[in-house]
Amino acid sequence: MTLNGMTLNGMTLNGWLQILVFCGIIIALVKPLGGYMTRVFNGDRTFLSPVLRPIERGLYRLAGTSEREDQHWTAYAAGMLFFNLAGFLVLYLLQRLQGSLPFNPEGMAAVGPELAFNTAASFVTNTNWQNYGGESTMSYLTQMVGLAVQNFVSAATGIAVAVALIRGFARASGKSIGNFWVDMTRSTLYVLLPLCIVLTMAYVALGVPQTLGAYVSATTLEGAQQSIAVGPVASQLAIKMLGTNGGGFFNANSAHPFENPDAISNLIQMVSIFAIGAAMTNVFGRMVGNQRQGWAILSTMGVLFLAGVAVCYWAEAAGNPLVHALGLEGGNMEGKEVRFGIPLSALFAVITTAASCGAVNAMHGSFTALGGLIPLINMELGEVVIGGVGAGFYGILLFVVLAIFVAGLMVGRTPEYLGKKIEAKEVKMAVLAILCLPGVMLTFTAISVVLPSAVASVGNAGPHGFSEILYAYTSAAANNGSAFGGLSGNTPWFNITIGLAMLIGRFMIIIPALAIAGSLVTKKTVPASAGTFPTDGVLFVGLLVGVILIVGGLTFFPALALGPIVEHFAMIQSQTF
Repeated sequence: MTLNGMTLNGMTLNGWLQILVFCGIIIALVKPLGGYMTRVFNGDRTFLSPVLRPIERGLYRLAGTSEREDQHWTAYAAGMLFFNLAGFLVLYLLQRLQGSLPFNPEGMAAVGPELAFNTAASFVTNTNWQNYGGESTMSYLTQMVGLAVQNFVSAATGIAVAVALIRGFARASGKSIGNFWVDMTRSTLYVLLPLCIVLTMAYVALGVPQTLGAYVSATTLEGAQQSIAVGPVASQLAIKMLGTNGGGFFNANSAHPFENPDAISNLIQMVSIFAIGAAMTNVFGRMVGNQRQGWAILSTMGVLFLAGVAVCYWAEAAGNPLVHALGLEGGNMEGKEVRFGIPLSALFAVITTAASCGAVNAMHGSFTALGGLIPLINMELGEVVIGGVGAGFYGILLFVVLAIFVAGLMVGRTPEYLGKKIEAKEVKMAVLAILCLPGVMLTFTAISVVLPSAVASVGNAGPHGFSEILYAYTSAAANNGSAFGGLSGNTPWFNITIGLAMLIGRFMIIIPALAIAGSLVTKKTVPASAGTFPTDGVLFVGLLVGVILIVGGLTFFPALALGPIVEHFAMIQSQTF
């Protein structure tokens, strides 16, 4: 085997080295970033405290709260809901009025009511599903004051909820799980904002535009006039990746050379997507007093992630047998940028759907059937493989509760995790949260495939067309935002139902998670005994992986069989869609 030689089914050693370099960077960041975030949420002094501490106190006074004021889980949830409702209304109004507002050099008209609803729901829920072209629909003001701000606060909301749930496990015999306003403020001030400033400068240095000037007019070689879209791209790019939002300034997203100029910017973006989500596992370990617990959860995520990367890379490197029959060798380059190639396109696709990011540097709808199956499965599992900032972690903790319950049934003991007894309330809330996602995904898909007006928006026939609809509602409910691309979603039906799917998929997970935190925080911590099931070793990792896959498989296999699986067998029989 040589560096440039081909390995199994077209995969190369060079491609695997790129994947392993990415994994190594993420692992190296886990402890330092996790340690820093733990100090932030514990209220300890950090190197940024001299600058940010006065601003933090000023924001608390403005909000009428204090860092010493903790909240019951119901008050925490109410604060979170009212804050997000206010953000939804502000973003909706910005879109509806943008034609009359400043910082609109291209004279963008007001956004229609259904699309404005969909976009407001999308960015408030950290989904960033886009039924529009950013450079042709949204003014600079809407992009900056509306979309970019929501990228920060929706990400901060996810981190805050995850920290609150961690406190439920870490604290004992209490009533409070923290203060939403404090957690959200610290997430934004100390974590998201400083990192985004650094990332913005890095992107500008790599050639990403950052300007409030009008679009640039150029004359082509044929003498025609072309309008080249620019704008405050770098700053929005930084938070869309770090906050796992994913909404592109341009319609082509991270496949656009102004958003993703080269391999270095591509690597920075992929690392940004996973950095905070991976570090949250270390925050968990530190706050519960046993870092091995965090490494066990990260190992579970890692197993699922590497399996997904291997299958997606293999499928794309193998290519389409119909093309090979024509005497053309090589993998599937359809819908991919030459500057990234198959390995980095497959890796990016798995990363962005393992986390609830949704940014894309290749068209997922152009992947092979099995290559496109992996992003779909990542989202259907609840995006617990790293997941969105905070959201992925509280998502996998729901599966931890379910796995511990299963382990308790197997050995005939009351389920315990970190010394807390897992009882009926916690299991019911976990199951409610886990089942709400497939309920939304599959119900809206089932209605849409028999609704003539919805089917008319599908760009492909057969199983691929079914997959487009399934992918759309899966992406929406999982708060991902990526799409297969063949679906024309800017219709009243899809704008409204996809918007509802995003709202349900976000808040019907958060509320049960906070209820679990509120229940656990009141319980005493029971010392470990000889009969305690260890949750920091290989056995627990295997159990957790098994529970996640079994729940996902039992729930989604029939739908997947109608879409990408049957499409793969049709491709083998020389039929395409």
